Amino acid sequence: MLLDQIKKPNDIKNISKSDYGKLAEEIRQFLIQTISETGGHLGSNLGVVELTMALHLALHLPEDKIVWDVGHQSYTHKILTGRREGFGNLRKYGGMSGFPKRIESECDCFDTGHSSTSISAGLGFVRARELKGEHNTVVSVIGDGSLTGGMAYEALNNASRMDTNFIIVLNDNNMSISENVGGMSKYLNNIRTADNYLNIKEGIYNSLRKTKHGEVIVNRIRRAKSSFKQLVIPGMFFEDMGITYLGPVDGHDIQGLLQVLKEAKRCKSAVLVHVLTEKGKGYEPAERHPARFHGAEPFHVENGVPKKLKLKANYTDIFSTVMIKLAKRNPDVVAITAAMPDGTGLKRFRNIFPERFFDVGIAEQHAVTFAAGLAAGGLRPVVAVYSSFLQRAYDQVLHDVCIQNLPVVFAIDRAGLVGSDGETHQGIFDLSYLSSIPNMSIMAPKNKWELSDMMKFAVGFQGPIAIRYPRGQAYDGLEEFRAPIEYGKSEVLYEEKKIALLAVGSMLPIAEKVREELKHQGCDCTLVNARFVKPIDEELIERLVPGHRLLVTLEENVASGGYGEKVRAFVDDRRLEVATLAVSLPDEYVEHGNVDVLKKEVGIDPESILVKIFEKMRDIS
Repeated sequence: MLLDQIKKPNDIKNISKSDYGKLAEEIRQFLIQTISETGGHLGSNLGVVELTMALHLALHLPEDKIVWDVGHQSYTHKILTGRREGFGNLRKYGGMSGFPKRIESECDCFDTGHSSTSISAGLGFVRARELKGEHNTVVSVIGDGSLTGGMAYEALNNASRMDTNFIIVLNDNNMSISENVGGMSKYLNNIRTADNYLNIKEGIYNSLRKTKHGEVIVNRIRRAKSSFKQLVIPGMFFEDMGITYLGPVDGHDIQGLLQVLKEAKRCKSAVLVHVLTEKGKGYEPAERHPARFHGAEPFHVENGVPKKLKLKANYTDIFSTVMIKLAKRNPDVVAITAAMPDGTGLKRFRNIFPERFFDVGIAEQHAVTFAAGLAAGGLRPVVAVYSSFLQRAYDQVLHDVCIQNLPVVFAIDRAGLVGSDGETHQGIFDLSYLSSIPNMSIMAPKNKWELSDMMKFAVGFQGPIAIRYPRGQAYDGLEEFRAPIEYGKSEVLYEEKKIALLAVGSMLPIAEKVREELKHQGCDCTLVNARFVKPIDEELIERLVPGHRLLVTLEENVASGGYGEKVRAFVDDRRLEVATLAVSLPDEYVEHGNVDVLKKEVGIDPESILVKIFEKMRDIS
């Protein structure tokens, strides 16, 4: 097997040119087989096998640098740098990350996970190279979907002024997670369908060079805004910015890729290589359903069907159903997503209310300010977004929504620990960063029915409000407790004495188990569904103090700025005579792994919480 010859970086250069196709096929088969067992990002990786091979053939790692935008498409890169053996523990706790990680390999020059960042980071590497007098090549790989993010254009604006080599590879598969939207997608589509002009251009240049003053003429044409390229394909966006454009080139033709990369390395400026690839290439189920195989659970190789079928609805499903019901009742309800209609559950909404559905592409900042404009215009916008991605729009939430106290609903999916995607995707900061903003209100449901009730409450609320809910199966316990939602009020599920557990959202099922064990050991225990993280229910806390020795807050969020910190501050400010214990995540990044394993590692599983409670009770005895 050719793959057996790849044991360290640059070993691919020992493979015969005639075997490149065979090696690509072996890589694809390895990826399909491995990801069918472990789960992971399949479609994007199958699409860049030849591109990654060509980059490794054209460059010398780790001296040369490849910055992968998002990074979920770096599996072939990991294989070619000698990490094939690590795929057995891909995305498992303590195992290999599904994204580039500097601590994993010198060949991973920059940690990524969110989109539209690679050009900015690549520019940093280029400027560092120049200041240090080095001569390595820097390549930033970015997808066409990531070009909907404004940060990419900020970086392109700076790259256009460069007078040194910097290669930007545009991996164009007409997809982000779902199909791309917007003007840039339309623009690239026009380029894809245009006749290839590179050979014509070079033929004319070569003919001119044979004349007496040909070289001077060629140089003038290259510098001119009205160059030959603009005549063949009008409105060349990148060239007009001052960035040399090469392409489009077939992203599955290794020799063609090597030729254009060789040309790109000669440029004394920023150069964009436009590469056309097919997401999911080589595996028919992924070619037919690229969105489904973006982040795949373990599946049967023969047909692509997931090995573990979903039996119960998850929180995203509940949100999806509720949004449709709300929109039928209220014509002002509109929905916004940032390139994730499937992931956020808005696909059905789009099908039923296409005129009230807005996919803005991978552009969270724009999504939030756009929602602010919709709200100011009299509508009721719901922004559906993953917790980790809303971080990218913090200023817009603060400045454009909350200062004006506009009625925008933030439906925050994947809040808390999300598992296998790791540090860049854990939704463990939203309670903290949203709580810091005046006028923002924050809720968290205990189960699927409460998510429905909170959505109904939020759409009628006169101000910014966020509802955060976790990834995975929706909890269907505690069905008998369904008190109406009152602003800023918690829900008391069981009221006893001694110890009070105040749990936020996804921590209610865990708090139930903790209470059961405390009762088993003879300890009376009150259980409170916090419901609101901002504002906290101060009246209830004061009422609980006389009959309790310890208030325990439980949240799936970092400690700093979280619910527990707010309760403790209130107790201290009022000088209430009660001890507090904040159960939360540590103020650090949490690596990838199974969510249950991670909860135990960070100490928010029932057993760990009980240990903390008994230790605290001994201290206050």
